[in-house]
Amino acid sequence: MQQTTNTILMVRPVNFRMNEQTAVNNYYQKDIDDVLPDTINTKAQKEFDTFVEKLRVIGVQVIVVKDRMETDTPDSIFPNNWVSFHENGDVGLYPMFAENRRKERREDILETIEKEGFLINNIIDYTSAEEEQVFLEGTGSIILDRANRKAYCALSPRADEDLFIEFCEDFEYSPVIFTSYQTVDGARKPIYHTNVMMCIAETFAIICLSSIDDKKERKNVIKHLKEDGKEVIDITETQLNNFAGNMLQVKGDNDVRYLIMSQAAYDSLTKAQIKQIEKHCNILSSSLETIETCGGGSARCMMAEVFLPKSKNKV
Repeated sequence: MQQTTNTILMVRPVNFRMNEQTAVNNYYQKDIDDVLPDTINTKAQKEFDTFVEKLRVIGVQVIVVKDRMETDTPDSIFPNNWVSFHENGDVGLYPMFAENRRKERREDILETIEKEGFLINNIIDYTSAEEEQVFLEGTGSIILDRANRKAYCALSPRADEDLFIEFCEDFEYSPVIFTSYQTVDGARKPIYHTNVMMCIAETFAIICLSSIDDKKERKNVIKHLKEDGKEVIDITETQLNNFAGNMLQVKGDNDVRYLIMSQAAYDSLTKAQIKQIEKHCNILSSSLETIETCGGGSARCMMAEVFLPKSKNKV
């Protein structure tokens, strides 16, 4: 099983803004005062386009789909929360906490992926869990170690334990479960998505260990990472707040590996951490300031990895 892919799906925003429905438990979101919504959207589009261009320059295959104006989906720029694509041709569809995010799920996007020459064999659809107010937001909630068949999940209002275990049974992963916290106004509150505090690459993992308050849970996560040969690169909560956990390793031209992150994430890293990462792969960063401020998500959230097999009748 491959841990990294050279193909990703990205959705270009048309109505990007701070989503009031997700702000209730995404404490990274902030409103930009005195800036018109159109200006915010234009800035987000510019950041998106620059990011896509940088990825394409290094040889990453980026499938860009445009969001639809009529659906009013301010968070459509984060497709990895509603869909995941797997090597055996399976596609996962996930239940979303915010009602206006459920409209992001689009059949035509799956058709676009097929038109690009990928094979979808089977759709595993968890979205009916929304009726029970149960959520599991894709590879935002679940960090996959595809090579070692382990799935890591920080429980939160957007990551239900029972549904996560069901996912692990369906996709044949061993679950590693814990709770991760951040300090909000002096109180410890669950981090809304696992991919904010943790990133797993082929030979290393970036994680904010101090966010796992329970020592037993923390030890268990470290044990799993180390027994799979990962170098553990620990980040602070301040770095976490700059999206230093929200990174993704991808393949570019000639299978060269890159760790993708925002400029804010890169700027928050120490020289020693950068050196640790660069022992394993190259780094690519891009400014995502507007997207991070209003959306409360960063580089990793914007990329849905495509691991599907190629269709035989396509070249």
